Amino acid sequence: MALIGYARVSTHEQHLHLQQDALTAAGCLKIFTDTISGAKAERKGLAEALNYIRDGDTLVVWRLDRLGRSLKDLIERITELHNRKIGFKSLTEQIDTTTSGGKLIFHIFGALAEFERDIIKERTNAGLTAARARGRRGGRPRSSLSDNGKLELARQMYENRARPVKDICKALGIKRSTFYKYVRKQESQ
Repeated sequence: MALIGYARVSTHEQHLHLQQDALTAAGCLKIFTDTISGAKAERKGLAEALNYIRDGDTLVVWRLDRLGRSLKDLIERITELHNRKIGFKSLTEQIDTTTSGGKLIFHIFGALAEFERDIIKERTNAGLTAARARGRRGGRPRSSLSDNGKLELARQMYENRARPVKDICKALGIKRSTFYKYVRKQESQ
């Protein structure tokens, strides 16, 4: 059973020394590092650590936020470790999933995260229902070319070839991609 460390800082101006020293003092045999924002999904050092770590080992971080981008992400990562029979330890929060107390704390975090997701979902649905009751609809705004008169004018200008597409779009106040989308739609009908 080996302790494998993972340290991360967000920018090159920050230093890994504090985390590396704490992980070394905790007894980590190998330490993987990243200098990248926690918001980035792809973290090379973390991927290397997860590939390196074996059944029975424990992944150690200085603080919880070094491993996960959000509580949901953190729970998913630790669940993945648990499924691989790998322990997890956070030095600052003193959470150790190899102990019964650590498992309890982690399950409480999981329950709180699920509760938070459910509340967000309920609020979103309530907001959408209230908006619909006031006559508002969600979704992408309709293009200004959905007016048939404007659409016909655009098509005629395009067929006459008297004006470049850029000028047609400028005159109608639309983007080139919108123009071509409606022209192709008309041609296929």
